[in-house]
Amino acid sequence: MPSPSGVNVTDGTDATEISEAWAEVAYGHDTKYDYGPHDAVPRSARWYTEAAADRSYHPASGAGDEWNSWAGHRTWSTVDVTADGDADDPADTAVPAYRALFVEGASQGRGSWTGAGPRANVHLELTRAGGGRPWHLSEVTTAQAAAPSAQSASSAPSTSSWPSTSMMSSAPSPPPSLSSSSSSTTPS
Repeated sequence: MPSPSGVNVTDGTDATEISEAWAEVAYGHDTKYDYGPHDAVPRSARWYTEAAADRSYHPASGAGDEWNSWAGHRTWSTVDVTADGDADDPADTAVPAYRALFVEGASQGRGSWTGAGPRANVHLELTRAGGGRPWHLSEVTTAQAAAPSAQSASSAPSTSSWPSTSMMSSAPSPPPSLSSSSSSTTPS
């Protein structure tokens, strides 16, 4: 399944790297293995605090039209994650850190179909036990970005199926492994 690519998360001491790795996994979908976009969230639980991981994540709705279109084309998503340079987050301290990210994805079908993928503005609160210790997500808030108005002729509807509330998860159950390449996830 999707795993962060191009992100060094070996020691977990860089809050930006943890945030970007989380976003790549949480928004990395593969309709071959996932029943809806919410299935990616438990895979990202490894970066949550224990208290956040213990919270049960339940989607407010079903997968939605966008997901159904992706599933019909047997797609997987590639995700680009960039920092929100306009965010007015407080400066990092030894314990809390805040990150704001833009997530923009593309869906690629098993064939030649392509279309818009997941898009969101994500605000993350991270915490750790003290300086030099690994960072973990304590709060995640998402706002789904509007789908692009100009999509390919075979692309998905513009409605989004992702929730716009905090996303917390229980421990993941790992699906089959997939290979990955720089900033994207492709099926093997």
